[in-house]
Amino acid sequence: MLDVAYDEALRGLAEGGIPIGAALFDANGAVLGRGRNRRVQSGDPSMHAETDAFRAAGRRRDYRDTIMVTTLSPCWYCSGLVRQFGIGSVVVGESLTFSGGHEWLAGHGVAVTVLEDRRCIDLMTRFIAEHPALWHEDIGFADDLDA
Repeated sequence: MLDVAYDEALRGLAEGGIPIGAALFDANGAVLGRGRNRRVQSGDPSMHAETDAFRAAGRRRDYRDTIMVTTLSPCWYCSGLVRQFGIGSVVVGESLTFSGGHEWLAGHGVAVTVLEDRRCIDLMTRFIAEHPALWHEDIGFADDLDA
């Protein structure tokens, strides 16, 4: 499942965006929706990878049996989406370059698996080193925007 999210992260990077990918799966592992951080590409600050995947999945009555897979620990905005809609499981590619709300989610009953996948770590480490201002904008650190 992480491969789908990772492919989305690479697509985002190729488009000039922030390389974070996500996908929402059903309990059997079928892809419901996939997406990537498209804040830069669309000019929409709310278009995070998890949001894009969630929107692509379409409407469901119940999300408890779904699995959100993301290449990076979900920020507070995306963690809120998981809680709001009761997504039952989250798989995180890595949390070393950014540790968002995955521990909070686990504390609220969401099954969280953190993989610390080398590909995801390397991708974000390179991106942050090469594009610090864009990265800081994405995670909301205004004081670091000129870095």
